[in-house]
Amino acid sequence: MAAGYHSVDLSRFALSPGEGRKLELDVDPGELELGGQRYAVRGDAVTARLDLSRTAAGYAVRMRFAAHVDGPCMRCLEDADVAVEVDAREVDQSRTADEELSSPYISDDELELARWAHDALALALPIQLLCRPDCKGLCPVCGASLNDADPAEHRHDADPDPRWAKLRELKLDQ
Repeated sequence: MAAGYHSVDLSRFALSPGEGRKLELDVDPGELELGGQRYAVRGDAVTARLDLSRTAAGYAVRMRFAAHVDGPCMRCLEDADVAVEVDAREVDQSRTADEELSSPYISDDELELARWAHDALALALPIQLLCRPDCKGLCPVCGASLNDADPAEHRHDADPDPRWAKLRELKLDQ
């Protein structure tokens, strides 16, 4: 798959207010860094459907795509493959003073598609990227994967709580 579009010149469509276009474009959302770990879209680029509408004072844009994000599981560090559906919308009414109607991705009729796809993907991700929904993580004592360990065999002797150390030093006369 090609690297994809980084930006789209919206003025080239010469849309009148009320007109719209549907486009399918390859876009590379780039890598994400979460919790010090790197995550990447499988295949680098995704095919995004872009619905573009011209309004009286600017543009309304909708972007949809599906992606598989690969990287380490946030619990056990094994490989994780997370399917993500993105459905993002932006409105840019540059002729108004309302900041809520100004898109950070559209400037001078230029849509920064790759930056928008990156941010929309980050917002669509689940809170935790896991190798599987029931991932048990790593043992806090030895670091072994609890997904592979038999709970009956994976045990550690509990060290005494250091907060009680001074009490153990007490000699009680009876």
